[in-house]
Amino acid sequence: MSDRSYNEQSERVLLEGANWKELRFYQKAEALYQMTFVFCERFLPKHGDRTVDQMVQAARSGKQNIIEGSEDGKTSTEMELKLLNVARSSIHELREDYKDYLLTRKLALWDKLHPRYAKMHDFTRAHNRLEDYEPYFAKWSDEEMANIGYTLCCQIDVMMNGYLVTLEERFRTEGGMKERMHRVRTGYRAEQDRKMREMEATIQWQEARIRELEAELKRRGS
Repeated sequence: MSDRSYNEQSERVLLEGANWKELRFYQKAEALYQMTFVFCERFLPKHGDRTVDQMVQAARSGKQNIIEGSEDGKTSTEMELKLLNVARSSIHELREDYKDYLLTRKLALWDKLHPRYAKMHDFTRAHNRLEDYEPYFAKWSDEEMANIGYTLCCQIDVMMNGYLVTLEERFRTEGGMKERMHRVRTGYRAEQDRKMREMEATIQWQEARIRELEAELKRRGS
């Protein structure tokens, strides 16, 4: 077995890592960011209100930290966990901003008893991508957009929490990059030791066979 084939079959230092574009909570976060930008443009003052910057930055932080966490996760599960928790914190902040917008303007925060809650919840649960939401950005009222934004924040949080539990379990069982590097080096040395023992055993067998043949030749010559 060559060194290259051993490396391909043994534990890898770099993790496979999730394709962040295919993560449903990333897709929702991307749609949420774009919707939040339009929401602020349509319904909040363009100047003199820090809420605009706060909401847009929180939405962007949620989206970007998912990307960075997934990329960094190829080398460090610990770093991925940290960045995804930053993303969750940003989503929490944005959720409260949407809630505050509704409450301060005496608009309804749709709960399970609200007549429009079930339809909205089913729509946001079934749709993840930006193109599912974008056609409505110019049509929804501020109450509709704020409730959808709030609901998306809640759904993203639940989905990310489940994903983080999986990552934490992997970190407990596989360790970080240093642990993986140690196991790879240890495995490589063990493989080299095994090859050396096989070679020594082969040489010993060949030497014993040579002695047998030499003894046979002596018997035939005498």
